[in-house]
Amino acid sequence: MTPPAENASLVALVTGASRGLGRAMAQGLLAAGYPVVAMARPGSEAALESLLQPQDASRERLLCLTGDICSEDACREILARACEHFGTVHALVNNAALGMDLVGPQVSKPRPFFDVDSALWRSIVDTNINGTFTMSKVVVPHLLAQGWGRVVNLSTQFGTMQRAGFSPYGPSKAAVEAMTVAWAKELAGTGVTANVLLPGGAADTAMIPHEDFADRSRLVRPQAMVPPLLWLLSRASDGVTGRRFTAKNWSPLAPLAEAIASSGAQAGW
Repeated sequence: MTPPAENASLVALVTGASRGLGRAMAQGLLAAGYPVVAMARPGSEAALESLLQPQDASRERLLCLTGDICSEDACREILARACEHFGTVHALVNNAALGMDLVGPQVSKPRPFFDVDSALWRSIVDTNINGTFTMSKVVVPHLLAQGWGRVVNLSTQFGTMQRAGFSPYGPSKAAVEAMTVAWAKELAGTGVTANVLLPGGAADTAMIPHEDFADRSRLVRPQAMVPPLLWLLSRASDGVTGRRFTAKNWSPLAPLAEAIASSGAQAGW
């Protein structure tokens, strides 16, 4: 299959789109002309609907759905409803994740792994690793069948993966990065790519408590994720796979080749 030539024909599914990085990416894609399937957990309906104002002309390009990414049945329903509404899906942005703010109360006062509640540990691991796997397991065969597609997994800095007191979030993102590298190899030559995108530092989202960063200007703006994401989902990135891109190092004002070189690296270690 020849990939669509215009953004208006490329349908992107963004998980965890009701807040934080996912919200910024969904809004950025809509602004760039993409039809967007904005997905979040049940109970996020109002937050998803508020991605756009009622009179916004791009509302027809937004489909808001809720579901549990850890449930294969729910993921299959999301894909089916997206295809029914838009005809297909071309890109999956695996953004949904649970962070250390749930372990808290402050990220700056981390607790050792053996003090983390076991049920909470399993919940974070299940969402961050198994949820990413389950949604990808459902969507990737669809991408393969059409001969073209994108998988973008949200990761974090290597230092965060190994940071003391940052379990299980850090290790869960290390697993996501490792999965991306393996998937890129398995998908080589199919027209479907798998890459990693990360802010490149603490981002100004609810995952970072105000008690830790009162001066939010020091944090990476969620909107910084949009320029590299737009390129990753475009035809211009054909053949680029198994890479990691750091949003804060991507300069929208620089020539494209320079932005790619300054922000990109091989994924993994």
